[in-house]
Amino acid sequence: MLAAMPTATNPPPRDEPPIPVRLDACPGTLRLHSADDGALARVRVPGGVLTAAQADALADAALRLGDGSLHLTSRGNVQLRGLDGDCGAALAGLLDAAGLLPSYRHERVRNIVASPLSGLDGAGHADVRDWLRGLDGLLCASDAATALSGRFLFALDDGRADVAALGADVTLIALGGGDALDGGALLHVGAADGALRVRAADGPRAALTAAEVFLDAAAESRSNTAAESRSNAATESRSNAAVESRSSAAVESRPRTWRVRDLPDGADVLVRETARRLDAAGIPCAYAETATATDAATATATDTERTSPPTGAAPPAPGIIEGPGGLRALSVLAPLGTLTAAQWRLLTDVARKDGAGELRLTPWRGVVVPGLCQESADARLRELAAAGLITDPASPWHGVGACIGRPGCAKSLADVRADAATALGAGGGLPVYWSGCARRCGHPQGDWVDVVATPEGYEVDGYRVTEHGDRLRTVVTDTADMNGSSDVSDVSESTDVPAPTGAPGPAGAPGPADGRTPADLAVAVAAARTSAAAPATT
Repeated sequence: MLAAMPTATNPPPRDEPPIPVRLDACPGTLRLHSADDGALARVRVPGGVLTAAQADALADAALRLGDGSLHLTSRGNVQLRGLDGDCGAALAGLLDAAGLLPSYRHERVRNIVASPLSGLDGAGHADVRDWLRGLDGLLCASDAATALSGRFLFALDDGRADVAALGADVTLIALGGGDALDGGALLHVGAADGALRVRAADGPRAALTAAEVFLDAAAESRSNTAAESRSNAATESRSNAAVESRSSAAVESRPRTWRVRDLPDGADVLVRETARRLDAAGIPCAYAETATATDAATATATDTERTSPPTGAAPPAPGIIEGPGGLRALSVLAPLGTLTAAQWRLLTDVARKDGAGELRLTPWRGVVVPGLCQESADARLRELAAAGLITDPASPWHGVGACIGRPGCAKSLADVRADAATALGAGGGLPVYWSGCARRCGHPQGDWVDVVATPEGYEVDGYRVTEHGDRLRTVVTDTADMNGSSDVSDVSESTDVPAPTGAPGPAGAPGPADGRTPADLAVAVAAARTSAAAPATT
């Protein structure tokens, strides 16, 4: 497994300790992933916030070193593809000069999503940008944080319940009430049954403390597993080297504790230990039991039962977003999550000349440009639409996503992007996500239409698609339980649970290269998107 890890690059010399070796395989800027279309770099953009100058640097990197496109991820980060494997020093130097690498040791752990419309539309309880700056600064200053995996995720929700629904490991939710202990923020850790109330000003420190508690629990879990394995081996045979070897192999092959959900004892103990450490540090907090699964976005300072993570608010819709003071923001989506350098440059130009000089990348593969007046917002939105960006919720591209597919990924069984484009116009309703294999890299959270390529053809929500657009039952499972995996070649920031696979389809079922497939899929996808009823079986 280690032989398949992404290739380490040689960044420019810097007065920092070496980058620690980690067991997870998530790529970064200083450690590239080798894909079929060249090397890949993932640039962490905490909260998705970029200055116009930083956006220029990313475009330069894509044009000079990569395939000329910028690929948005489900965590609001940017991936550069088609890189030369020897470009590491040049890439690191370019991004470092733009302020995108404040710490080489922490560049893969700066995984923070934040409500992209915070402070722009009058919704939510607070502007989370102060939290974002505070948490990122604390992360980059923490020696302990370098041990976090590239998958560990923080979410900063302004109370509108958008990013709180993304399944982060540590989630901070604004409740209103300023810095008072009975208001401020709720701190959630994984899927714990309780949360901590903290003052808004203490939110970043509390979030990092929860991550440090997780690291200690993960280390203890690894130690206990290793000790138990050695004890079992000794009991079976104190002199049997083969048994000891098998025991060590079992420890090495067990699931890694990269995220809170990987802990065998769950997250509840982490919440209480975080409370203890905050109290010891003089940071006031209060533990709140969760009695009902209600929406935290509507919680008040006295509503102690509304402490569950929200189930999800709608992402920013494409179009013009009205804001206070007569200012507007533009919200656009990238078709299949990919922007050409020309489209990216246009967005940067809008931000620099008409907006606030800032781009906000969203976890839904979109871009928000804040700070425009009404006249320029209308004109610029038309310009962005003409450039091929999604600016209208009625666009057939709205809600359609896909992994990189062929030819970029060796594990993909189809050119899912080409098939998705051919099957456009399959109706509205649920989002639809096209996956080249059962790992479902980069799939959305919540409910979606699950289109997966298999060796025998495509499946839609676990049903084999026939040449007439009918669906035959092949997987006895709920689509909501199908979570993608994340391994060395998972470069789209998906979740980490292996997905179920279906039984072979009927003879003659259309394959990914079958010319009938896109039209047949369009029929099946349209039915799945527009109907809440279970698909008919034959």
